[in-house]
Amino acid sequence: MQTVYQQLLKAIIQTSIWEWFAVATAILYVILAAKRLILCWLFALISSALYVYICFVSKLYIETFLQVFYFGMGVLGWILWNKSSVENDEIKTWGIRLNLINIILSGILTLGLGYYFKLNTDQASPFLDAFVTSFALSATLMITKKVHEGWAYLIVVDIVSIYLYASRELYLTSFLSLVYTIIAIFGWLAWLKAMKKESLV
Repeated sequence: MQTVYQQLLKAIIQTSIWEWFAVATAILYVILAAKRLILCWLFALISSALYVYICFVSKLYIETFLQVFYFGMGVLGWILWNKSSVENDEIKTWGIRLNLINIILSGILTLGLGYYFKLNTDQASPFLDAFVTSFALSATLMITKKVHEGWAYLIVVDIVSIYLYASRELYLTSFLSLVYTIIAIFGWLAWLKAMKKESLV
C-alpha cells in the first residue's frame, strides 16, 4: 500500500510540463508583486494563459473564468503600474466599511456562481470553486490598485485552493497554493511595513 508521500511524489512526476511552467511563472508573479515590481504582470499573463487550459480540462470551469479574469487584470495591472513609479507609489487601505461591502458582494457572487454551476454543469466542487473565484477576483483587483488588504484575501483564497486543487489531483498546483500562502503573508507584511514608512514621511 502506497504512503501519502509516495502517492504525492508519483503525482508530481506525472505532472504535465504546462503545469510546471504555470506554477513557475505564478510564483515569480507573486514574489515580484510583493516587491512592487511591474515585471510581475508579465509573469501573471503567462501563468494565467496556461491555467485557462489546465483548469478547463480539469473541469474547474469557474476557475477557468477566473484565469481569464487574471489575464485581463495582468493587462490592467501593467497599464496602471506603468503610469506611475510603482516603487514610490502609496499603498492604500480600504478600512472596515469597504471591506465589509466587498465580503458581502463576494459572498453573494459565490452563492450565485456555485448554485448555477451545480445545476447546469459537471463542475467539480462548485461552491468551493465559486468561493475561490469570487474572492480572488476582488483580491486581484485590490492588488492592481495597491490596496493592502488584498493580500489578506489572497491568503484565505490560497489556503482554500490547497484543498480544491488537491481534490482534482492537481497536486503541484495544490503545492503552489501553499507557496502562494507563504508569499502572500510576506506580501501583506512587506506592504504593511511600506505603508507605515510612507505614513512617517
